[in-house]
Amino acid sequence: MTAQLGDLEGALRARVRGEVRFDPQARALYSMDASNHRRVPPGVVAPLDAEDVLAALAVCHELGAPVTVRGGGTSIAGQATGNGVVLDLARHLNRIRHVDPATRIAHVEPGVVLDDLRREAGRHGLTFGPDPSTHSRCTLGGMIGNDACGSHSVAWGRTSANVEWLDIATVDGTRMRVGRDQPVPTTGRAAEIHAALAELADANLALIRRGFPALPRRVSGYALDRLLPEHGRDLARALVGTEGTCVVVLGAGLRLVEAPRARVLAVLGFSDDFAAADAAPGLLPHGPLTVESLSAGLVALAASARDVELPPGAAWLFVEVGGGSVAEATARAHALAGSGPARVVTDPAGQRALWRIREEASGTATRMADGSEAWPGWEDTAVPPERLGAYLRALAELMARHELRGLPYGHFGEGCVHIRIDFDLLTTRGVAAFRAFSSDLADLVVAHGGSLSGEHGDGQARAEFLPRMYGPEIVELFGAFKAIWDPAGLLNPGILVRPHPVDDNLRFTGMRTPVPVEFGYPADGGDFAAAVRRCVGVGKCRETADTSSGGVMCPSYRVTGEEAHSTRGRARLLHEMLIGDVITDGWRSTEVRDALDLCLSCKGCRSDCPVDVDMATYKAEFLHHHYRGRLRPAAHYALGNLPLWARAVGAVPGLAGLANAAAGVPALRRAALGLAGLDRTREIPPFASEPFTRWWRDRPRVEGGSRRRVVLWPDTFTNRFRPEVGRAAVEVLEAAGLEVVVPPGSVCCGLTWVSTGQLGVARRVMTRTVRILRPAIEAGLPIVGLEPSCAAALRTDVPELLGRAADGLADSVRTFAQALEEYAPHWSPPVLDREVTGQLHCHQHAVLGDAADRRLRTRAGLTGELAGGCCGLAGNFGYEAAHGEVSRAVAADRLLPALEAAGPDAVTLADGFSCRTQITHVSDHRPVHLAELLAAGLPGRAGHPGARGGE
Repeated sequence: MTAQLGDLEGALRARVRGEVRFDPQARALYSMDASNHRRVPPGVVAPLDAEDVLAALAVCHELGAPVTVRGGGTSIAGQATGNGVVLDLARHLNRIRHVDPATRIAHVEPGVVLDDLRREAGRHGLTFGPDPSTHSRCTLGGMIGNDACGSHSVAWGRTSANVEWLDIATVDGTRMRVGRDQPVPTTGRAAEIHAALAELADANLALIRRGFPALPRRVSGYALDRLLPEHGRDLARALVGTEGTCVVVLGAGLRLVEAPRARVLAVLGFSDDFAAADAAPGLLPHGPLTVESLSAGLVALAASARDVELPPGAAWLFVEVGGGSVAEATARAHALAGSGPARVVTDPAGQRALWRIREEASGTATRMADGSEAWPGWEDTAVPPERLGAYLRALAELMARHELRGLPYGHFGEGCVHIRIDFDLLTTRGVAAFRAFSSDLADLVVAHGGSLSGEHGDGQARAEFLPRMYGPEIVELFGAFKAIWDPAGLLNPGILVRPHPVDDNLRFTGMRTPVPVEFGYPADGGDFAAAVRRCVGVGKCRETADTSSGGVMCPSYRVTGEEAHSTRGRARLLHEMLIGDVITDGWRSTEVRDALDLCLSCKGCRSDCPVDVDMATYKAEFLHHHYRGRLRPAAHYALGNLPLWARAVGAVPGLAGLANAAAGVPALRRAALGLAGLDRTREIPPFASEPFTRWWRDRPRVEGGSRRRVVLWPDTFTNRFRPEVGRAAVEVLEAAGLEVVVPPGSVCCGLTWVSTGQLGVARRVMTRTVRILRPAIEAGLPIVGLEPSCAAALRTDVPELLGRAADGLADSVRTFAQALEEYAPHWSPPVLDREVTGQLHCHQHAVLGDAADRRLRTRAGLTGELAGGCCGLAGNFGYEAAHGEVSRAVAADRLLPALEAAGPDAVTLADGFSCRTQITHVSDHRPVHLAELLAAGLPGRAGHPGARGGE
């Protein structure tokens, strides 16, 4: 086998110009999609163009090697994972060749992300109708492979209804264009294929005509009915939904539709999911663009739903209507809403907030309210819409008999139900129960005249049960159809035709759990493997700058475009590490280490990932074990121990000045940075001549009286590098009527040791800190953090590393703005009437929230928005020698455009020390903390810091 793989790899490298990887990391990265299944490929190829695809196919055909074609890897039925050579078409075949507004046809390559096409089509007032919830990262090739649908297919149809032609290749290298108005070849292999398909259809006309029910969401099986004469023998639409088992799509001509000038969303409330299902068909005569369902159980689990207003009810239908104007659409929305509980939303931002809840449901639904895990497998059954209510009631009864739970939602207007079910896929008994339920549910779907798949395809999850839906004769025709295209059976074997059983190749088989770890993982019962299993593969971390729905995740992927540098890719590697047959050296794995190296520990995934993956914590855990008992990189010692170095410098009178002077000499600075393993092009932040705590100690005491007392946290960055921030905060807090105190003794949150994986040291530092803070915690005093990363560490890292020893700490932590809002609600900040720009710290976004900051800025007359995303410095990350290029590229993603778009008089705000440092390194802006800006506006003060250059 090794020799055969060597021959295959060598031949591919010789003939393919794109990347060819047969290493363990690549194989691990592509072993799973978003399904329950796992199959490890021998290697991965990322072709540069269509000719490269043909070259790879030629090699595989000659050597008899199976092929699995992959787009965004978000397939939920297992069809994007296989034991064949993976062709990753998303990496390079991602060009929009042409959009013709006259014919409304777009010519695209298969790796184009849907949102990229929608944005380009939008320039002409057009859009592509089908829109899965993964629209920000799914590829059009994948949509063609699965016959994807989405929320708007009730108005504009499935992908198959919107494909005009396909540019395809068979595994033997035959290339042709098929579809409407395409000429039929008269010679060669292409002509043979056309003739064989016509013969297959003509020999089975009656069987095909009666065997394919008219159902809005009939996605299961092959669409052999498209071969019928009355359907124009449309080979393109017959190939849509074949899940990579027949041909490889090299390009497509897609039909675009006119986008409504205005859209309004009516949210209708119902007593339960059954009532919503009963009502859905009655809305269809109104011509809605969507009829989507959401249950109260999912809303309760969704972090994105916390500030969203819904009408009374325990289930809702999201009914979007279009019109030539907002007024027209609003009138239509009110007409269909009737007299029941409803909310009509005309504001686009409000609509986006509601749609985000619905779109993230495929991730949210993977955890039940009690924290137990839920899985796909029967993610998208579909029945005639008029039978949906009865089907849902029967489904609930079936699940109750099997003692299973799940939260249904989905495309109720077309009878399609999404649900993740709390299967036990970890034990032999649980897998047997999963199989038994799957068999019963297949029978239930067929009994209601439905389709096993109504959106995501059959893959390995449902193909075993296709004979129950279609009967053996039609299933035999499926095999004949595939054999015409792929007689050697090399394309995606085990999918659809002669499928693997539903309970084979499950992704959890062999996964070691539990393993000894340092963090507590409280949401996962202390089980690191359960934490890793949070990643189900929906791929929201693969959003790019052009397709982002907002948030921070994932800055490294946005720069490199590499799967290994996405949150999902890193989770996959950790998953494989816990299985051990591809990544074989456990915590010592270099494959995992290398992928985690470009993780900025921004914590963006902690809030932006629908299932709350926390890769920053996983990285710290891994680094702790990886380097245990071994020499670490120099940067870990230099930056991990930064609080100690800074304290030592501050302890010796005059040493700060000497250190700053030495850092001002370029040759000395570069030498010092190089010895420390740091980026030699960076500046070294100057040490403060007087630390904040020394200023505080020598400051005349202010009598507290009856004022509310708050504890100001003297983080290392404020204390040792920017004490003016601390002094400004004291001034503002006291002006707001609060009494400020500082912890007695030296305290530290331990963040620098956490981010470098030195968890033993971090635990000792944290333990001492909590002991010092305990009286304040027990007295109910708020602990006010000025540095967002340190405040986030106190709220999350410290409790998760110390456990019960840190009880009460997380609830005590407040940001500067939160403290003012909560404890000085009647205080009026100075009205500054200034535009602001700058950077919201990624840890504040992920852990602390910035709603109070926004409100405070508004009250202070500060207009403008801070950049989202990550600044790119991210604590120690951007200072490490190998990260300079990526760090600056991350800054160029969102931060620099925001700074450049600001007016010349805008004040640059950044509460994070790393953010301020990065801004000064990549621009001429001079950022300030919000406390400094407010303090400058207090009575008796003059000047507004934060301008550019020396202004």
